[in-house]
Amino acid sequence: MNPKDFRAASAGKVVRTPMGYTAFIPAKLPPTLTYDDRFVLSLSRADAALSELSGLGRHLPNPHLLIAPYVRREAVLSSRIEGTRASLSDLLIDEMEEPRKRTEDHDVQEVRNYVAAMEHGLERLQKLPLSLRLVRELHGRLMKGVRGERATPGEFRRSQNWIGPSGSTIETAPYVPPPPEYLDGLLGDWERFLHERNTLPDLIQCAIMHEQFEAIHPFLDGNGRLGRLLITLFLIERGRLPQPLLYISSYIEAHRQDYYDLLQRVRTHGDWMSWLRFFIAGVTEIALEAVGQAGRLMDLREKFRARLRDKAKALALLDELFLNPYMSVSRAEHVLKVSNPTARQAVMLLQKKGMLEEITGRTWGKLYLARPIMETIELTGKGK
Repeated sequence: MNPKDFRAASAGKVVRTPMGYTAFIPAKLPPTLTYDDRFVLSLSRADAALSELSGLGRHLPNPHLLIAPYVRREAVLSSRIEGTRASLSDLLIDEMEEPRKRTEDHDVQEVRNYVAAMEHGLERLQKLPLSLRLVRELHGRLMKGVRGERATPGEFRRSQNWIGPSGSTIETAPYVPPPPEYLDGLLGDWERFLHERNTLPDLIQCAIMHEQFEAIHPFLDGNGRLGRLLITLFLIERGRLPQPLLYISSYIEAHRQDYYDLLQRVRTHGDWMSWLRFFIAGVTEIALEAVGQAGRLMDLREKFRARLRDKAKALALLDELFLNPYMSVSRAEHVLKVSNPTARQAVMLLQKKGMLEEITGRTWGKLYLARPIMETIELTGKGK
């Protein structure tokens, strides 16, 4: 890490450790911010877009049909930013299996862990505020049984880490987070800032919270995924979202280098406003996209329901396709709690009505996909 890159005293300070390497200590929160008229307008638009998404989540007749695909899309995209190659299809097909039959593929496990961590966070928020305690719990679930398990899941690091391209060393990495002996003070300050109310607009506080978490990098691994998960949980805790409907990692993944560069620029130049503009633009774009996507999914559901009318078993199976667009006869049997022939009949009816297509070409172990639903979830269809 080159100390000369870190030019803004307001952002923090560079220290030289007894081991001879340099590291960065971010300044105490909150930073001093100056908003211009253009930024205030952008923030207003982001608030309006988030409020529209929040209102949609509160008034949809079946919001649970959106939550599952939104959470899984966020899990896939957030993990992809860190190099995980599992696709949404990989995750959804894996989730159809009984736990003991699920894949041991590390990439799929990492994405599955993200979903588990999100679900744990949502449950815990009903009893526990966002806090260092909850952060450790989330990290424990995020890293359980995967490649990062060597990185002491659920425990703040007791050794040094660094951030840089593959092959970087602690000397050549562009960023070295605070040494372990600084973590208690920095994390205590971060938690106090997290609990502050009515001092900053929620979205501004959320963006600052995320950047500072990434600057501290309190775990040996999993900091990026956990930091992005905290964005969603923060907005839910503040009442800005009723459910995890904002998949912000979609925007970050599409602008990955800008994301990394702007986080670094806060540390080197104290340039909070460029990071805040990026974050606000992402919230606006993804909130509006999610509103449109929700509308398309609900329209699709009504269109399909009209084709089935009074076919109760097929209607029940249809809603399951919005939770997971992949279907097999055995899954239908389990979901409907009926015999194999009855389940097969329901699947065949959905196929006949054009809602399912068989995708394996096999005569046994057939797998079906509701392609219009999958394309809408992935934003790859004509309605994008």
